[in-house]
Amino acid sequence: MSESVIRCGWVSDDPLYQQYHDEVWGRPEFDSQQLFAKLCLDGQQAGLSWITILKKQAGFEAAFHQFDPVKIATMTEEDVERLMQNREIIRSRAKINAIITNARAYLELTKSIEFSDFIWQFTNHKTVVNSWPDYRQAPTSTAESKAMAKALKKAGFKFVGETICYAFMQAVGMVNDHTTDCHCYASVRELAN
Repeated sequence: MSESVIRCGWVSDDPLYQQYHDEVWGRPEFDSQQLFAKLCLDGQQAGLSWITILKKQAGFEAAFHQFDPVKIATMTEEDVERLMQNREIIRSRAKINAIITNARAYLELTKSIEFSDFIWQFTNHKTVVNSWPDYRQAPTSTAESKAMAKALKKAGFKFVGETICYAFMQAVGMVNDHTTDCHCYASVRELAN
C-alpha cells in the first residue's frame, strides 16, 4: 500500500527523512542550545545533502557533548585528531574546527544576549509564512539570511553563509517554507507567532 500523505517535493521515501520533515522541519524552535545545535549541523551540510547529515546526527551529538557549547569550547587539537577518525560524523577538519569555534563564539555572544533572541531578531521574532505551490520556488537566500550570516560571521562563527543561514531559518521555523499542498503547511502556519 502506498502512502497518500502529501509532503514537500524535496522529501524522499526514506522514513528518517519523512519523520524529520513531518515532526521537526519548519516548526518554530526557541531553545538557544537547540538553535546552536541546528546551526552547527546545517554548517556540516555544506557541499552535502541534508539526509547525509540527518543520518549522522546521533554521531554528531555523541561526539560533541549533545551540542553543549560549554563542553565543546574546551575541546582541544587532540580532540580534533580523534574526531578525524570518527566514522559517525563528517570527517572534515574545517567542519570539526568550525563547531568548536562556533561554541566559543556562542559563549562570547551570549554574555550580552540570549542566542534565541539574537537569531530570531532577523525575522522580528516572528515566523515568515510563505505560500509556495512548489518547493523549488523558495529562495536559497534572502535579505534576512544575508543579514544573519553577516552578523554571525562578525561574531566569529564559521560555516554560516547566507545559503546555510536560509536553510537554518527554514529548519527552525523562522520561515514556513512547507509547500501549500503539504500536509504540514497548515499546522506549521498555526504555530507561527
